[in-house]
Amino acid sequence: MNRETALAIVKEQLTEHRYLHTVGVMETAIKLAEKYGADSKKAELAAIFHDYAKFRPKEEMREIISKEGMPAELLDYNSELWHAPVGAFLAEKEAGIHDKEVLDAIRYHTSGRPGMALLEKIIYLADYIEPGRHFPGVDEVRDLAKTNLNKALIKSIQNTIMFLMKKGQPVFPASFETYNDLVMNKED
Repeated sequence: MNRETALAIVKEQLTEHRYLHTVGVMETAIKLAEKYGADSKKAELAAIFHDYAKFRPKEEMREIISKEGMPAELLDYNSELWHAPVGAFLAEKEAGIHDKEVLDAIRYHTSGRPGMALLEKIIYLADYIEPGRHFPGVDEVRDLAKTNLNKALIKSIQNTIMFLMKKGQPVFPASFETYNDLVMNKED
């Protein structure tokens, strides 16, 4: 699927603000893919579809999670996590994307997972550092991303976990597991 077609499909599902975010994620993902040796076309496609389900009704997402055998524990955590696995499912069913690497990058862009593949890391990080993002700590992660993908990921996950803890919100177990996996298998 070419860029224009993919963007047109996704634009119908997003607000204008979220569409601009998606374009920023796409541009950032392509740069990261080129820098770290991933397939830039797969990075482009995964980035375009990463928020495909972001504005689907919660009830629709809840139903898909239940019916499609996704981890039931997702439903116990913030619904912000749901759009990633549901988005991967819908990107396959509605947009005809069947590339497992692309679908996994979409699926894990909010929670991460232990043993993340390079493309998954790139989409996770591109979503975090795209130019339209402005929050405490993002510039440090952007700087780290210029030289070390894993260090940037570790810092982004630390920031996210701390943000959730300060708000008194639960942290999805896969996020802790991703952090531990990256720290324990650190490549300097």
